[in-house]
Amino acid sequence: MSKDGKNKAAQEPREIPIDGADEVTEGATEAAAPAPEAEPAETAEAAEAEADSIEEEAEAVVADAERVAKAEAEAAAMRDKYLRLQAEWDNYRKRTAEEAGEMRVRAAEKLMGDLLPVMDDFERAIAHAEANGDAGLLDGVKAISTKLSESLGKHGLETIDPAGEAFDALEHQAVGQVEDASVPDETVAQVYQKGYRLGKKVIRPAMVTISTGGPKREVESDDAE
Repeated sequence: MSKDGKNKAAQEPREIPIDGADEVTEGATEAAAPAPEAEPAETAEAAEAEADSIEEEAEAVVADAERVAKAEAEAAAMRDKYLRLQAEWDNYRKRTAEEAGEMRVRAAEKLMGDLLPVMDDFERAIAHAEANGDAGLLDGVKAISTKLSESLGKHGLETIDPAGEAFDALEHQAVGQVEDASVPDETVAQVYQKGYRLGKKVIRPAMVTISTGGPKREVESDDAE
């Protein structure tokens, strides 16, 4: 070999084989390669499953809300029914109490009406005894009359005997007039027949005569103290 040939061979680089270099290169290539992406079908199934789960939860929430609303509506309806029943019971109790009171008043009114002629007869007997001087009869009749009046008074009967009072058309029945300038006009001069009141109701007005020719009676004011 010539000198030039030796120099050329010395200048050219030599490849030195390295055991396992190919394996390292292949491993690095595999490590650098990206992971395989999920299949589109698997992603769609997962999304659908999640959507179904959310829908089921939403339906459960709606169902619970509907049950709560139904229970509240039923409770409100029961409360309204209870209040109506209570109001109806109170009205019934008040109505029956009023009706019972009215029945008692009507019964007592009829009783008093039946006994009034007896009262009148007693008073006539007393007047006759006083005029004829029969003291024994007079005392007995007076006692009976007093006892009867007290018994009727216990049941609410009140006598209307307005002699000397102002005439009241609601309680008195004028059957005549007398001239009397010494008292105010329309003063009860004489009571021919007493009247009677049961509670606040006049069951018979008093029969009276009233005066005329006197001064006008002053109207009483409700605001007067």
